[in-house]
Amino acid sequence: MSGMDDGMTRRTALTSAALGAGAAALSGTQATAQGAPRKTFVLIHGAWHGGWCWRHVADLLEAKGHKVYAPSLTGNGDRSHLLSKDVILDTHITDIVNLFKWEDLKDVCLVAHSYGGWPSSGALEQIGDRVSSIVWLDAFKPENGQKGTDFASDFSRKAMEEAIAKGTPGRAAPPPSAFGVNEKDQAWVKSKLTDQPNGVATQPIKLTGAREKIAKKTYIRAPKYPQAAFDKALAECKSDPTWKTFVNEDTGHDVMVDQPQWLADIILQVS
Repeated sequence: MSGMDDGMTRRTALTSAALGAGAAALSGTQATAQGAPRKTFVLIHGAWHGGWCWRHVADLLEAKGHKVYAPSLTGNGDRSHLLSKDVILDTHITDIVNLFKWEDLKDVCLVAHSYGGWPSSGALEQIGDRVSSIVWLDAFKPENGQKGTDFASDFSRKAMEEAIAKGTPGRAAPPPSAFGVNEKDQAWVKSKLTDQPNGVATQPIKLTGAREKIAKKTYIRAPKYPQAAFDKALAECKSDPTWKTFVNEDTGHDVMVDQPQWLADIILQVS
């Protein structure tokens, strides 16, 4: 009897110890989650894309307890039914500003990819006080008075000219391979790409320097994707001590699709 009691006692003690360790581990996890500040991220996509392209990065950030918004700009992605000749750069700027306004967003890390650097730069003129850090991901870094057509690639310019000649409000997307998307994800990306509104590239941007006043600024370049404007932006940021810079030689232009874990880690590090 005493042997059974000893066995039961030993089993009970082991079970209690295991439960205690599990509870302690859970408590530690909760403490870590509670101890780490919960951040808010707003992720702005590039031309022909939509909020969908951030899915993997958003999942990774949300798994760590952060709040993520990845809107589709008017005429793109799940809002492609709103494509019209009335969509201009100011429309996309307002998309971002209104998200901040209606969701009462503050202390945000704003991440802009590619074309997203245009409306994000414009939006900062109105919401700069609500943004604590920015990450420009292989993105345009426009100056006051410039417009998208000043930097359009040959493909993009030709596509826009054809669209305007046909009287259509947007220009068709190139194949995902043009962005250097990995083979595994090309079919998925191709199924999601939508026409890019022409009007957003023809309106000059109005900037007064709000972007440069953001406390934490980071520029990420993926040089496998050829774009002289991005090379120039990287060089400018490298020579400016208020910017951090990263170069990823192993990814295509859609870094959020090709290397979401790497990107999520960098965003968390610099936000």
